Amino acid sequence: MTTEAAAPSLSVGEVAARTGLSVHALRFYERESLLVGPVRRTSGGRRRYTASDVEWLQICVRLRESGMPLADLKRFTELVRQGPGNEAERLRLLDTHRQRVDAQIQALEECRSVIAWKVDVYAEHLARDEAGGLWDPTA
Repeated sequence: MTTEAAAPSLSVGEVAARTGLSVHALRFYERESLLVGPVRRTSGGRRRYTASDVEWLQICVRLRESGMPLADLKRFTELVRQGPGNEAERLRLLDTHRQRVDAQIQALEECRSVIAWKVDVYAEHLARDEAGGLWDPTA
């Protein structure tokens, strides 16, 4: 069984490749205290990350890509860092975000429906060679 200390560590470049974050973004996450634990450093000052750091960053990437505000991500990180006892607050934070994402998905589905309708209208008119005059502002 391997302990965290004995587990292989990863360079900033390796973590960037695994998470899709740039090296600059990884430094930003560290500066903004968006990592659950401190980033270890070599004797030469180079950052070394653990598998747990990568897992956490992958979660953060998904939360940010889905539109979670930075302030909410910071709060969520603080709560996780504090450890057990605040799970209800974590749940509220995540559930609120899920509701926002659900609303965005609903809005996008409505947009897709309108676009699909317009695609069908244009395809039908073009197939019948009757496309002239569709939304013609000069008519």
